[in-house]
Amino acid sequence: MEILVCVKCVPETAEHQIEVNRDGSDIERDDLVYSVNEWDNYAVEEAIQIVERIGGSVTVVSVGDEAAEEVIRTAMAMGADNGILIADTAFEGSDGKGIAFILKAVIEKGNYDLILTGAQADDGAGQVGGMLAAMLDVPYASVVNSIEVLTDAQLKIGREIEGGNQEMNEIAFPCVLSIQTGINEPRYVAISRILKVASAEIPVWGVNELGLDPVNVALSDPRLKRVGYFIPQLADSAEILKGSNEEIAERLIDLLKIKGGIK
Repeated sequence: MEILVCVKCVPETAEHQIEVNRDGSDIERDDLVYSVNEWDNYAVEEAIQIVERIGGSVTVVSVGDEAAEEVIRTAMAMGADNGILIADTAFEGSDGKGIAFILKAVIEKGNYDLILTGAQADDGAGQVGGMLAAMLDVPYASVVNSIEVLTDAQLKIGREIEGGNQEMNEIAFPCVLSIQTGINEPRYVAISRILKVASAEIPVWGVNELGLDPVNVALSDPRLKRVGYFIPQLADSAEILKGSNEEIAERLIDLLKIKGGIK
């Protein structure tokens, strides 16, 4: 099975405070450390596990710059066979539709049975997977948290839906799946594996290699424009409950009674 995994390089938030710049046009990026988007990491692991079970190869693709290249190398250290970096000044500022358009061109240069994305990226839109499937005219499923290969032409997948329920479906190849966290446990990447792929050749494709019209992917006419960032202010009525667990529980019950939530 030939699997393509679409990954994104995002700011690492575990140990770094994200701050908005002075004019609110972006976040402060100078001192940030970047890593793979969490949902995408689960997608990479799932692709590798599928290939380990039934054979095939995993290719990882990312639209970005040098930081995105490091994310690709990390995925290759995990066990992905190939990586492709998509980089071109014409791609800067592309919205979700633009990114999907770029990825469609990448997919059409290959022969993939399964395309995986994360359920969402750092902006939380969760739109690229569905847009990509629509452009390719192939089946699509979101928030996928289990995958079983039934035949050479069909998968059985589980989806996380409202109320904590699980929905099971069968889906035909080729298809696009957006992977939910918790589908697996991404493997630890040893330093020896990282060093092994440090010199691996990763092709860089731009507008010319993909045969794209920059008008379709750049800021010339995006349907979605980010106009600014801000940190929401706490409302005056917000109350931070302090004390032991028992004291907090008692205070919470009192507040719920006062507000009419319980009797």
